[in-house]
This record gives sequence, C-alpha cells and structure tokens, in this order.
Amino acid sequence: GMVLQEPAGGPSQSAAAVGAAAAAPAEVQLFRRRWAVLLLFSSYSLCNAFQWIQYGSINNVFVRFYDVSAFAIDWLSMSYMVAYIPLLFPVAWLLDKKGLRLIALAGSALNAVGAWVKLGSMKPHLFPVTVLGQVICALAQVFILGMPSRIASVWFGSHEVSTACSIAVFGNQLGIAAGFLVPPVLIPNVEDVEKLAYHISIMFFMTAGVASALFILVILVFKEKPPNPPSRAQASIQSRPTAEYSYVQSILRLLRNANFLLLMATYGLNVGCFYALSTLLNRMVIHHYPGEEVNAGRIGLTIVLSGMVGALISGIWLDRTKTYKQTTLVVYIMSLVGMIIYTFTLSLGHLWVVFVTAGMLGFFMTGYLPLGFEFAAELTYPESEGTSSGLLNVSAQIFGIAFTIGQGQIMDHFGTKAGNLFLCSFLFLGTVMTAFIKADLRRQQANLENEQT
Repeated sequence: GMVLQEPAGGPSQSAAAVGAAAAAPAEVQLFRRRWAVLLLFSSYSLCNAFQWIQYGSINNVFVRFYDVSAFAIDWLSMSYMVAYIPLLFPVAWLLDKKGLRLIALAGSALNAVGAWVKLGSMKPHLFPVTVLGQVICALAQVFILGMPSRIASVWFGSHEVSTACSIAVFGNQLGIAAGFLVPPVLIPNVEDVEKLAYHISIMFFMTAGVASALFILVILVFKEKPPNPPSRAQASIQSRPTAEYSYVQSILRLLRNANFLLLMATYGLNVGCFYALSTLLNRMVIHHYPGEEVNAGRIGLTIVLSGMVGALISGIWLDRTKTYKQTTLVVYIMSLVGMIIYTFTLSLGHLWVVFVTAGMLGFFMTGYLPLGFEFAAELTYPESEGTSSGLLNVSAQIFGIAFTIGQGQIMDHFGTKAGNLFLCSFLFLGTVMTAFIKADLRRQQANLENEQT
C-alpha cells in the first residue's frame, strides 16, 4: 500500500491527494484459502471431465445397452465441443460482470444436475434421457474450461501464478484419466441387460453423489476474491473504475492483438490434435493390435497421466524462469517430434513401444495446455483472463471437431498412418507460427513497474 503524507499548510488534504488516495492500489497479501479454492475447482473440473469420457471409454458396452450406433455414442463426447462454441461469449461476459463465485456455482450445479438426470436413463429405450444429461454436463463445462488462469490471477501471487494455473488444468486431466480407468472396472461387459443396467447405475450414482457433495462445498467454501489482491498486477486491475471496462471493447482489443491471434491459432492446432488423437485412439490401436481393447484404454491413460506431469513441470518452470515464448516453442517442437515418432512406431507390432511413444507424446502435447493459458494472460494483460482463455478454448474445440472428422475419414480410406501424418502436418504449421509470436509480456512488465514504484 501507499502512505500519503499530509500536505503542507493544514490538516485538510488537497483534492489531488484525495484522488491519489482513491487510486492507490490496495496492500498486496496472500491468503491460505487460495489453496482450498484451487483444490475445489480442480475437483469439480475433474468430475465434469470424467463425465465427458465415461461413455467413450466403454463405447461397445453402451452401444449394446442402448442399441444405438457407435457414432451416436461418439456424439455424447462431441456434445462437449459443440456446446462450448456458441456459449463461450455469454459465459465469459458473466464471468467479467458477476465474478468467479457465480460461475463456480453455475458450473458445479449443472455438473450435479446432469449427473442426476443420467440416473433416469437406466432402460435401453431411454437413450434420449442420457443425451439430455450429457448436454447439461456439456453446459457445465462451458463454466469450467476458461477458469484456470482467472483463478490463478485473482488468488495467487506473481511467483506462483503459473503453478496454480497448472494445478487447475491438472484436475481436468485427472478426470479424463479416471474416465479411461474407472468405467471398464465398474461395468463388466455382461450379456444380461438387467445386470448391465445395475452396473451402469452404480457408476451414475457414484458420480451424482460426488458432484452433489462438490456443489455443496462450492457454496460453503468458494469466495469471489481475497480481501486484498495477491499481486501488483491484480491490484492495478482492481483499482480501475468499473465504468472504464467494456466487454465488447475487450474482445475487439484481443482480436486486434496480432500476437494473441497467432497464439489462438497455434493453441487450437495443438489441442485440436490432442482431442482427435484421444477420440480415435481406440480405433487406431485395435486396427494394429486386434483384441487389445483394455490396453487401448491404458494407452489413453498413459497419454493423460504423462501429460499431467508435463503440465505441472511446465507451470513450475514458468514461475521460475518467466521464459514464456521459449518454453512454448520448445514444447510445441517436442509435440511434433513425439507425434512423428508415434506415427511410425504404432505399426511395429510391439505394444510396449506404443506405450512409451504415447507417453512421450502426451507429456509434451498435454503439457502445452497451461503454457497456452499463461502465455495468453501475459500477452493480453490487463484484459480478462476468462475472455482470453475462452477464445483459446473455442479455437481448440473448432479444430478438435474438424480434425476428429477429418482424421476419421482419412483413416477409413487410407489407413492410420495417413491419418496421423495429417495431424503431423498441422503440428508443423503450428510450430512455425509459434516462432513468429513476439514475447510481449505485459503482465510481467506491470508487476516489475509496480515493484519499482
């Protein structure tokens, strides 16, 4: 904080001094509650991500239970991508106008409601009810995906903000890992439809119970922001009069920021490749290793778990070095190298090789997620992190849908190697574009200037 000395000539302050006092940033302070808020967000993000992949990881079981096509079950996962694109801007506007707590309440409430609706779909003819439940969960995801960098900035100090963002992303990845691991364990592929319904209901009941408990915890624990800002950059934003801020103008400024537009395209290319790879992994592995459905799920789990380690290391490295451009470029290059190695080793006939190459690919490709969020927050300061990360996610969903459909078609007509080379070509394009992003670290500069002042 700043202490204003009394002006010479009397006890009454001058008008200028009063104005300075109003504009002075609040005292910077960190609060223990920040870890509770971060852990709670990661937990309900985990639960939502689990619900995204819980159908896809046992696709064949749900195809038989509901008597629908595999493509229909695929669309239960694709609904998450489709719902995000039109709803990003209304939700980002709400985040800016109403703050973190309302968005957290909405995300965790919708997640719980969707989980309970799915419990009403325990008969083979009730597939539309499970679709409704999944669509509600897809709506919840819109209130979740853009939050990590915003929570990190509002609650965490400048020396730990990237680590916090990584932990927030980490929860979502852990949910995907659980989605690959848990459903095959809980739901055996039995012939009796009644027994199958019983096993599916156990999974749905457990999910609904966890989602409801997390919603109650959000009501009790999740606060809008700490009493004092955690960093000089955040203090500067909070001291700005609200009348100055325009959401539409903010988006227009972002879309005029050439470095951010380049990052938006490169982020979409990288994460879109990850979405396509995850969705089509089962088909790829079974094409070369027939009868290895269980190991296909384990390879997906390996990609996600190694990616979580990569994400955490990326966040800690950024907090230590602040080398946003260099780190992003190196991780992008390694994602491309990993994809090329995976493409040419998939058909060698050794399953352990696929585990190793998929783990390496996941380490860099998923490790890129928090890097993109944090680099965007630096390039676009003092704009809202919710808006910048939301635009990154829209780019990822659009490329994800396009790459999933495109690679699926190429694999059907020309084989898995051609499909993977299709993704490699776009990762190469993204690497070249990343090299042209200028490291205009505005948030870092604001922290340094305020510390000097």
